[in-house]
Amino acid sequence: MTALLDAASDPDYPAEIALVLSNRPGAPALDKAEAAGIATATIDHRGKGGRQAFEELLQGELEAHGIELVCLAGFMRLLTPWFVEQWTDRLINIHPALLPSFKGLDTHARALAEGCKIHGATVHFVRAEMDAGPIIAQGAVAVADDDTEASLAARVLAVEHEIYPRALALVASGAFSIEGMRVARTDRGNAEIPALIVPSV
Repeated sequence: MTALLDAASDPDYPAEIALVLSNRPGAPALDKAEAAGIATATIDHRGKGGRQAFEELLQGELEAHGIELVCLAGFMRLLTPWFVEQWTDRLINIHPALLPSFKGLDTHARALAEGCKIHGATVHFVRAEMDAGPIIAQGAVAVADDDTEASLAARVLAVEHEIYPRALALVASGAFSIEGMRVARTDRGNAEIPALIVPSV
C-alpha cells in the first residue's frame, strides 16, 4: 500500500488512491493512509452476518466512495465469486510467487524446498479461483544458495514494491487488452509506462 501511495503522489500518475479499506481494525495501513490525507474505512470480517454480509458492506463502501479499481495488498481472505464478478477486470492482487507456481501460503519456504533458482512476485487480475487470473506483471529474483525464507522474502518484497505501482499504472491508463489469460499492452510506444517484466538479481 505504501508503494502505491508513494507512486500516486506524483501528479502525472494515472491513478488516484481514494480509499484505504481494511478488514482489520487498527491496521497500521490505516494510520499511514490518514497521514497521507487518504480516506479510510474498516469493515471487520468477524461481524454479524458472515461472509455475505461482510462482502455486501465492502461493496457498499466502495460504491459510496466512487471506487473504479480495487488493489488488494495484504488482504488475506478469499473473496466469493459474487464479489469478484462485481469487479471483473477491475480487481487486482499481488502474490509473492511467480504464478501459476506456488499459489496459496508459505510461498518462499516452498520455493526453497523445491530448489527453485528463480522466484518472485506476480500482479494479476483476480478471478474466483484462489491466486488465479490474467497476469499483469511479474518480477523475478535469483535464489541464492544461502538464502533463508526471510532473506528471500525481503528481496521479493522489494520487487513487489516495484511492480505493483507499474501494474496499477497500466490498468488505470486502460492501455491493455485481455485475451483469455493473457494481458497485452496496447500502447507499446508510450514511455510513461515502463516494461512490466522486471528481472532482478
